[in-house]
Amino acid sequence: MKSLNQASLITAVKTPFDQRGDIDLDTYDKLVERQISAGVDGIIVGGTTGEGHLLSWEEHLMLIAHSAHKFGDRLLIVGNTGSNNTREAIKATENGFATGMHAALQINPYYGRTSTVGVGVHFEKVLNIGPAFIYNVPGRTGQDLTPEIIEPLAQHKHFIGVKECTGNDRIAYYEQRGIACWSGNDDECFDGRHQHNSHGVISVTSNIVPELMRTLMDKPDSALNEQLQPLMSWLFCEPNPIAINTALMMTGAVQPNFRLPYQALTSEQRAQGLALLEAIDADKRVGDALNLLAEQDFNYCY
Repeated sequence: MKSLNQASLITAVKTPFDQRGDIDLDTYDKLVERQISAGVDGIIVGGTTGEGHLLSWEEHLMLIAHSAHKFGDRLLIVGNTGSNNTREAIKATENGFATGMHAALQINPYYGRTSTVGVGVHFEKVLNIGPAFIYNVPGRTGQDLTPEIIEPLAQHKHFIGVKECTGNDRIAYYEQRGIACWSGNDDECFDGRHQHNSHGVISVTSNIVPELMRTLMDKPDSALNEQLQPLMSWLFCEPNPIAINTALMMTGAVQPNFRLPYQALTSEQRAQGLALLEAIDADKRVGDALNLLAEQDFNYCY
């Protein structure tokens, strides 16, 4: 639990695919090695950015097991084993810990939403299994995890903290009360860390510029924060992970293969991103190339 609480930069790592739409483990390993070399503390495996919702549970748990086996001695492996189905979340979380993950990322029931009491019971069941971050993202779940829900759960021995997407006021509130928080919004994470005492960030942007995000968490470098704001904004010009997928394809870090229903950014959007990525030193970008790419370069699988 101590090492989990000390992790200030956790990357919600991208899951790359081959031309058939299968997980490309060779490329995945290269992405994770790059994160390690940049000093990232941990990775979220199969999160929203890692398209866990587009993976079968077999694929999902295989990727967690692979990550834990290959990289678990060098960084923290956090498996996204949450579900809106409590029974499913319990089974996936038990399997994730059995294969070696250090912690789980758990989400409140979405779409088939439940009562506040039901949310609390759902989290208690999965927290009983092992250490977990709780993820509050009302824009995706349709239900805010308010302090009324979080504060009782924070007493659980396996509660690590909250990945909080509602902003720095909520983060400051929790941190003042000894509840660990990680920003879920890259554009706010610098202020969250250096002004509101957050524990760090669970980041999308660190997929493409991990060293710069490392600096952002370690130093009060407001100039770097301002420099990165346009890139962070662009990375969310469409629902995540569309832009980060496209960016990593443009830099040659991954093959240009999408799993449907995701589609590449438009040529105009890619041109905007190209200009932003060109402004970053090549050795600070993930990938060895930088190309606009044409529509015919993208492959769509299902």
